[in-house]
Amino acid sequence: MKAVPLGPRSLLSLLLVGAVGVTAFTWPFLAPPASAVNAHAQDAPWLFAGLLVLLVAVVAATISESGLGAKAVAMLGVLAATGAALRPIGAGTAGVEPMFFLMVLSGRVLGPGFGFVLGSVTMFASALLTGGVGPWLPFQMLAMGWFTMGAGLLPGRAGLRGRAERALLALYGFLGAFAYGTAMNLAGWPFMGTLASGVAFDPDAAVPANVARFVAYCVATSLGWDLGRAVVTVVLTLTVGPAILRALRRATRRAAFEAPVTFDAPAP
Repeated sequence: MKAVPLGPRSLLSLLLVGAVGVTAFTWPFLAPPASAVNAHAQDAPWLFAGLLVLLVAVVAATISESGLGAKAVAMLGVLAATGAALRPIGAGTAGVEPMFFLMVLSGRVLGPGFGFVLGSVTMFASALLTGGVGPWLPFQMLAMGWFTMGAGLLPGRAGLRGRAERALLALYGFLGAFAYGTAMNLAGWPFMGTLASGVAFDPDAAVPANVARFVAYCVATSLGWDLGRAVVTVVLTLTVGPAILRALRRATRRAAFEAPVTFDAPAP
């Protein structure tokens, strides 16, 4: 049962945000070397920051209009607060990020629409908690929204249970942890400036050369961190995942998100 059903407006908004997000992450490979975009590369984080925050806000508002009731808002708040509290646990420790496994399980149980909002809100709340607000935040919100939404799009949501489901979620968490790290590398890599490095973005180089530079950059700077995040996500999903899944499903059934909230008339 999906806490936030994806209606036509919600789906259209998600597609719009996705299109803008893909452009925001991949513009170094989309813009030719002589493009005017490269001439203003240092302005891009602020431009995309304002645009992405506005679009994510539109998506959240649209989804709320399509069925995000009081019970789902309460669930969203609890899970976002929990995820935000989990994130600082691994601060400064390579790859110890327990927040990711909670996002995988929540997206799986509560659906892709709820998952996108939860991932974005959780990252925003954790940034406020840790002081990590900056031009990178919209990219983090979007990447985490995609990560959590992807868990809600995995097959077998209605009938797949037990070890097979846990294995599927663990595999998704492992691959998704690397995908999140790669996306965030894309967000920061073009703005390394004029560092004398063979892994920095070169606006005058061809796309294949920059792809090779980006791969080298990922290997040199974040591979170890991404691997640690992936392993932690898998371990937590396989160990405490069953209990969390049962708790989330029990809460969803008891909340009856799809049932309208009614109030009895006062007694005369």
